[in-house]
Amino acid sequence: MELNVYLSGEIHTDWREKIIAGCKENGLPISFSSAVTNHDASDAAGDVLGAEDSGFWRDHKSAKVNAIRTKTLIESCDVAIIRFGDKYKQWNAAFDAGYCAALDTPYITLHAEDIIHPLKEVDAAALAWATTPEQVVGILEYVVSTK
Repeated sequence: MELNVYLSGEIHTDWREKIIAGCKENGLPISFSSAVTNHDASDAAGDVLGAEDSGFWRDHKSAKVNAIRTKTLIESCDVAIIRFGDKYKQWNAAFDAGYCAALDTPYITLHAEDIIHPLKEVDAAALAWATTPEQVVGILEYVVSTK
């Protein structure tokens, strides 16, 4: 079985790289996709449509341009990994989790124990909750394994 995995959420740590490397080290047949993880590039995605005087409209246009990528990748993935970090609120990750739930796309949340309560609804719809990238790799290995 080959999986297409979408990596969503927090962009300030190397969790994506750890999952990708762990899957590669284990020879897992998995392809990965993600939203744009360069914060400045993501914020400027709508600038191609023209300059805005209002931060609201700049963000609005960029969110819509980013959504072309995000929606397409979530709709085509087999499973999503949704990471919530501790440094910033990841409203986009919560939105992605809700979108996965609405599409009935399986997802795994990845976050520390100290944010269990605010994520209780997000975790309730997830098929697994992990606290480390290594746990995610273990879950993915199990899913694609014939052992």
